[in-house]
Amino acid sequence: MKFGIDRLLEDASLRAPLEGKRVALVAHPASVTRNLTHSLDALIGVGVNITATFGPQHGMRGDKQDNMVESRDYTDPVHGAPVFSLYGDQRRPTGQMMSTFDVVLIDLQDLGCRIYTFITTLLYVIEACAKEGKEVWVLDRPNPAGRPVEGLTLRAGWESFVGAGPIPMRHGLTLGELGRWFIDHYKLDVAYRVIEMEGYRPNEAPGYGWPIGERTWVNPSPNAPNLWMARAYAGTVMVEGATLSEGRGTTRPLEIFGAADINARDVIAEMRAFAPHWLKGCSLREIWFEPTFHKWEGQLCHGVQIHCEDPAYYDHEAFKPWRVQALAFKAIRRLYPDYELWREFAYEYVFDKLAIDVINGGPLLREWVDDPNTAPGDLDALTLPDEAAWVNERAKYLLYP
Repeated sequence: MKFGIDRLLEDASLRAPLEGKRVALVAHPASVTRNLTHSLDALIGVGVNITATFGPQHGMRGDKQDNMVESRDYTDPVHGAPVFSLYGDQRRPTGQMMSTFDVVLIDLQDLGCRIYTFITTLLYVIEACAKEGKEVWVLDRPNPAGRPVEGLTLRAGWESFVGAGPIPMRHGLTLGELGRWFIDHYKLDVAYRVIEMEGYRPNEAPGYGWPIGERTWVNPSPNAPNLWMARAYAGTVMVEGATLSEGRGTTRPLEIFGAADINARDVIAEMRAFAPHWLKGCSLREIWFEPTFHKWEGQLCHGVQIHCEDPAYYDHEAFKPWRVQALAFKAIRRLYPDYELWREFAYEYVFDKLAIDVINGGPLLREWVDDPNTAPGDLDALTLPDEAAWVNERAKYLLYP
């Protein structure tokens, strides 16, 4: 499999339209070539005139650990190009930033989830380029979560930095494909090009789009350490809006959840009793962990690890991470009716709504969890129509079989 960056570097004819132009790069630590050279170094090495770079959330260097920890602008110490932060005082490119280039190359490894903010940065850059008459090229990379679609569609009025538009939690598109949808949906007039991957087959085992054994996984953000986290993330990210730990401060963040005041063995048993059909395609394991920072820091937590790595139990089509995590919340609510499950704090620059609702693009998931009379079918009744509608809507934007 060849990623967009590798095809651009190998084929001079693909780069030809960049000759004589000022070029910007949007990148992060996972923006690397097949041989692990950072895209900035590689592009300059083949003569591309990089005049500016941009870093998304967590920074160009990927050094910022948590949500709402901002990065500052700086000058690249090797190449001397300005590095503008798109997660600092500004989350949209300013006019001064836009004046530094003619074409912007976006080379970001995404996780395939609406809440992962790199897709919002993609939208904001496309919108700015449409306004200023600049070109946008996406150097496409795999969606490690593959093609499956899951979750509620973001409701009108719930747009945010973790909600770039009315799409489900797990959208099943690459960044290049998603850019095509953004342009159509928001009716943007912009010069847009995708440098497509070669050999990307998102429906084939064992990687379902991620080239296991061919490419090294590099963290696109500090708490995205492996492919298994990416598979589980559309569910486990919801724990950011809960009082439970999502495993920050451990070696397996966003593959696990737990707390010091729950019995994880009981939670797993309740999950299996309440909606066993939602647990297909993965395996749940009782664990103990002690976060070294973040929620429940220094306290022994009883928790659950969601395993989705071994073909012996992993089923790509059957695995529903969003429903697995929703079921975990429901099990905790049923076992501990008065448990303070929802965390009240400012989440990704939204100060007047519960984080769990911001994450889900509306209150429907939380309301289902908190209502003692709801059953699994009630959540499916809300979600299945959204998922089916998105599968139909996205079809014309797919670039790969």
